[in-house]
Amino acid sequence: MNKTLHTGSDLTENQVQENYEYFLEFLKEKFSGDRLEKLLNMYAENNLGLQLATAPASGKKNYHNAYIGGYIHHVLDVERASRGVQKLYETLGGEIDYTEEERIMAALHHDLGKLGDETGPYYIPNTDEWSMNKQGLLFKNNTKNQFWRVTDRALYNLQRFGIVLTWKETLAIKLSDGMYDEAAEFYLKTYDPDKGLKNNLARLIHVADYMACNAEHDVAKRES
Repeated sequence: MNKTLHTGSDLTENQVQENYEYFLEFLKEKFSGDRLEKLLNMYAENNLGLQLATAPASGKKNYHNAYIGGYIHHVLDVERASRGVQKLYETLGGEIDYTEEERIMAALHHDLGKLGDETGPYYIPNTDEWSMNKQGLLFKNNTKNQFWRVTDRALYNLQRFGIVLTWKETLAIKLSDGMYDEAAEFYLKTYDPDKGLKNNLARLIHVADYMACNAEHDVAKRES
């Protein structure tokens, strides 16, 4: 790609804009046809584009990518981590029973709910000095929005813009938080082989997300 991805937690306004443009170019490289057209519409500046460009990946300083523009860094990290996890899984004899497009789609959109929806952003700046200084709470949840689990809002946003998912992509997004989300237990703790996951994409995306979050946390500690 001709675009450059700027890294670091102290991005200028121009760098935030250029990272947004980088992400759109990445979509154009990986998707095509009707799906690409609808993704670009969803991420247009008058839809979720502003939130895509500026959203953090988390709200607390000691979590992952809690800075303006951190969301784009995070989902691209998860996509990159998923490539590495897949390669390792293959060398161990694991079955790759999904397509490259399904892997990329799930990785890039597992946290889409953190962009909010048509009622407003998910994260808003925290203006309370005590919680900022004592708890490291840099961004807080926007309570004007309907409460959703992040993965549920992700799926809602995709269907809102007419983006059809495969069942493998749907489960991978839904279960991306793994056992950290009690709603995923229904799928992950079945105690019945007939009811277990019949595809490995959900496992891959969760492991990639877990690794990316921890790596980003390590980077934040070194920078603090």
